[in-house]
Amino acid sequence: MSNSEETLVIRDLRRHLSGIDDDDNAETETTADFKYNLSLKVALPVAAIKSLLGVIQRTKSETMMGLQKELKLASEEMISFANDPINAVLLGGRSHIALASGCDLFLKYITRSFLEIPDFQACITQILSRGQRFSEISLAARDRIASVGQSFIRPGMKVLTHGWSKVVSSLLINAAQDTHFEIIILEGRPDAGGAKAASQMYAKAGIPTTIVLDSAMAYFMERVDMVVVGAEGVVENGGIINKIGTYAVAIAAKEHKKPFYVAAESFKFARLFPLNQNDLPDMGENIREKLNFVDTACWIATGGTIGTSPETCEEKDSSPSAVPGLVKIPQEVKVDNPLCDYTPAKYITLLFTDLGVLTPSAVSDELIKLYQ
Repeated sequence: MSNSEETLVIRDLRRHLSGIDDDDNAETETTADFKYNLSLKVALPVAAIKSLLGVIQRTKSETMMGLQKELKLASEEMISFANDPINAVLLGGRSHIALASGCDLFLKYITRSFLEIPDFQACITQILSRGQRFSEISLAARDRIASVGQSFIRPGMKVLTHGWSKVVSSLLINAAQDTHFEIIILEGRPDAGGAKAASQMYAKAGIPTTIVLDSAMAYFMERVDMVVVGAEGVVENGGIINKIGTYAVAIAAKEHKKPFYVAAESFKFARLFPLNQNDLPDMGENIREKLNFVDTACWIATGGTIGTSPETCEEKDSSPSAVPGLVKIPQEVKVDNPLCDYTPAKYITLLFTDLGVLTPSAVSDELIKLYQ
């Protein structure tokens, strides 16, 4: 779909995620130009909620039922957008779970507001007047999580983390202001999220950081003091859905008796109850088979320090667009690249949230409060 064919709600979603809040700039932005910036302050659920506020501003509906139908369709559009192969990459490779949770919470808020203020126009006016608070709520949530979580990090600790979570990075950077500790971060294949976080945030913050291969996670686990990760979604049974590999990290942490903490905003609490990986909703199914593999230890990638010169290889690729070290996968070999996995509650020590420090068993109670 070209930018000119996109609906207004999708244009709004792009605009909020890119940090552009005036319509003139939004009109000139194209799909090719748009780059999702991992350092942006607007969380995906908050961007979705702000986009739904745009639907309310433009609505021609005269009843709450008509408006709810519009909002539901808009939510479905944004979820489809997040699952598109191209746009899933632009969204940082994240799943739609956090986006869907934000939409669900907002729709519940709309219903509750109408019950409190039966007059349709008066209700809409109040919702829009409160709408600008959502971005502030997102930033305040991160600050509260950083405040409650950083007290668990003591001087001299080694903290292992996985992926690039804005909440986790905020927690660690805030903790580093008063406490000296080290970070061990997994590279974060396939998007190198961990390597990007290390180079673009933790190094600049002056935190001693070591990047290790995803496959070396268990090897380094015995050296760390604690693990802290973010979450795409916190589910009803207290488990989490997060970047692929989180489940394996949690298993290794439990085996080595290391505390495994999760930092997540309450608007990521999702009404889902998975029991295993097969119970997860479809996430980026269109891109699971679209993944290339690169030999990062080959002669070209290492500047000739490792391996054999391609001049002596039979399969030399001299084309200008050749990717150094690209492994050619024959068609008969399948590739499967799930975005996320499910980590059961039994592997989680505590959750750092804007509602406070929670045990996994307390999540269901908080979900009831959020959605009642």
